Amino acid sequence: MKNNAHAGLVRPASGPFAVFLSLTLAALAGLGASASHAGVPLEVYGHLPSIEDVAVSPGGSRLAFVRTDGDARMVVVVSMADRKAIAGLRIGTAKLRDIKWADEDNLMLTTSMTTVPRGFIGSEHEWSMLQVYNVPHKRSLQFPGETLDEKVDILNALSGEVMVRQVRGRTLLFVPGMYVEDVNLPALFRCDPTSGTTHLMRRGTRTTEGWLVDDSGDVIAEEDYDEGEQRWAVKIRRGHGLEEVASGHAAIEAPELLGFGPTADTLLMQMLDKGDPVWRLMSMKDGSLGTSLAERAVLEEPIEDPLTHLLIGGTHVEDVPEYLFFDSSKEARWESIVGMFPGERVQYVSSSADFSKVVVLLEGVRHGYRYALVDFDTQKAVGIGEVYRGITVPLEVQRLTYGAADGMKIPAYLTLPARRPAKNLPLIVLPHGGPAARDTAEFDWWSQALADQGYAVLRPNYRGSTLTRDFLEAGFGQWGRKMQTDLSDGVRYLVKSGIADPARVCIVGASYGGYAALAGVTLDPTVYRCAVSVAGISDLSRMLKWEDEERGQGDRRALRYWDRFWGVSGANDPALDAISPIRHIDAVHVPVLLIHGRDDTVVPFEQSQIMFDALRHAAKDVQLVTLKHEDHWLSHGETRLQMLQETVAFLRAHNPPD
Repeated sequence: MKNNAHAGLVRPASGPFAVFLSLTLAALAGLGASASHAGVPLEVYGHLPSIEDVAVSPGGSRLAFVRTDGDARMVVVVSMADRKAIAGLRIGTAKLRDIKWADEDNLMLTTSMTTVPRGFIGSEHEWSMLQVYNVPHKRSLQFPGETLDEKVDILNALSGEVMVRQVRGRTLLFVPGMYVEDVNLPALFRCDPTSGTTHLMRRGTRTTEGWLVDDSGDVIAEEDYDEGEQRWAVKIRRGHGLEEVASGHAAIEAPELLGFGPTADTLLMQMLDKGDPVWRLMSMKDGSLGTSLAERAVLEEPIEDPLTHLLIGGTHVEDVPEYLFFDSSKEARWESIVGMFPGERVQYVSSSADFSKVVVLLEGVRHGYRYALVDFDTQKAVGIGEVYRGITVPLEVQRLTYGAADGMKIPAYLTLPARRPAKNLPLIVLPHGGPAARDTAEFDWWSQALADQGYAVLRPNYRGSTLTRDFLEAGFGQWGRKMQTDLSDGVRYLVKSGIADPARVCIVGASYGGYAALAGVTLDPTVYRCAVSVAGISDLSRMLKWEDEERGQGDRRALRYWDRFWGVSGANDPALDAISPIRHIDAVHVPVLLIHGRDDTVVPFEQSQIMFDALRHAAKDVQLVTLKHEDHWLSHGETRLQMLQETVAFLRAHNPPD
């Protein structure tokens, strides 16, 4: 049975498309210069970006991006020849995660929904789905879809990255999905966007992590992980089968097959070498591993050729992303692009396969915060549009480093309000989520919005952040302990520097940052005069039990991850009480605001509900704001703005900036 058009999520545009057409042409008119920073309405920061997910097609003939105007979101496709909009798709309320070109005509859209799959029972999860939009025919198909050659129960969802191959002149999509037996199991489907047909290529097992497909459309490699034995393996095609060529044991960080190397006979592996993550090439001839690939720096994210999927470069993050291209001509072109925008932060976004057309994201005083297209054929840079319409110049982000109580150096970023001297300012500590993540100097809508309200905003990369492997490991066992005091040590540093007023400090955060906000007023209660926790964990033992129920006995890596940071041996470890905010309600003497999405599948809503009930029962000053139909990532503009408005109103009431 052929695929039907994807009903209800994304539809070809009709009437309102004319509005987006005029906006697109205006945005492409030129880069222009930006004025100095002026106060920006809170709604500008709270709404979803005006333009995002800009992607140039492999051949460079078309450009696609997501445009948001008020409550209307649309994917716009522009012809590069005359810069005219030639197609548009209404997105509606769908959570659009990514857009990528499969070829010059077919655009892949990844969306997600918080739901229980049809025909199944149990709790909700976030499921990703693939839709392919054919620009010339203005037709949408959803994949993988029902298979033609074998009857199998399929979950219409993605389980990994889609690979695109040109096989005998035909575009084929190799879609990692799931089929159902007694449990959901991985599968690989070959999908034809022209005919709309789907074929089942591979049935995976409980140990299958994923596959790679070569340019002939055949499975060339497989990655496995056996949870029971904590054993990883890589298999490579030998004749008509797959032969194991490398294996080992790892409790959490198993080597990862990132894709192909710079040549078609190599695979790119990421693994730990003396504790540090490195890239190494695996020969597909004999499975041997080469030396570390990083030539100038440790590379964290690979950059692939959009047509061949071969590795052409990588990204390294310091304060901002830095890029290395292995081909000298591409590297020279990238350096010339950076040179075109002196004093600006330049991020690589997308490029045509021949690197003649490159989309970049600019941030700085001259160009503000906007996308631009660099066209080497015309030797011109053309503006695409502001990321947030209404933000001309972002507030400056300063990097600083301070010492923790034990002497460890903590890097952080400070955003200051405009037109105010940096002296005795009200301070917001805004720790990032994760915790195995990091902050950078890149534009951050939340910290920018709070600083624009008159607050100094501190974003510390506390120990446990992913700056280096050693820095990450320094956080093991320090959740609620030194990871927490790293934050208050930053407050003391800014107070001593004269920047922050010690009597006007609040802590705000989401996910792990939401936990840190609750821990700040329970475990370190003399520092903050209020706290805002968005989707924060309050009861660690209850969280571990929930994780165990959700993931089942077959996947315990997530539980080992939590045990590592919490320094415990499971959900019944009494040490959890010492770092669970809900066990220290009596220490709370300041107002607390709890905000949580009802559809959160990462940190369940009950974590905020039980904390609210406990605080209210103890007659503490607490509020709970429920974000209806919102997930863990604040994916909807309406509820993202609601979160921001509630947060600012709370801060103004309990820590006024004036």
